[in-house]
Amino acid sequence: MPKLTVNVDGGARGNPGPAAIGVVVRNDDGAVVEAVGEAIGATTNNVAEYRALLRGLELASAHGADEVELIGDSELVVRQIEGRYKVKNAGMRELHAQAKAMLAGFDGWSIRHVKRAQNADADALVNQALDNA
Repeated sequence: MPKLTVNVDGGARGNPGPAAIGVVVRNDDGAVVEAVGEAIGATTNNVAEYRALLRGLELASAHGADEVELIGDSELVVRQIEGRYKVKNAGMRELHAQAKAMLAGFDGWSIRHVKRAQNADADALVNQALDNA
């Protein structure tokens, strides 16, 4: 499976507070290959966004993707992965390094920022996981 598209979202109620991630993996045809919503304990919104990104990369790799297109609604995380924003927070630096290391395992990758409405599937999984936690 050469290319997968992965929508990722993370969120915390309170900040920090109870947090969850949502990941939707799609194939070239746009069909959902896997969708995951998981509570991840108490953390910040930004850490939850990174945890969702890492989980999305894990799933893409598990599904045999050579190339991955990541889509997220966290401008901060997307711009940090692109290298346009510096990673100042020490805790996020480690998550950023993990993400970059995982991305190096793909033949090609891209990441883009979208508005929350364009990331509705992943956002719904976050809220569902938080509601059920």
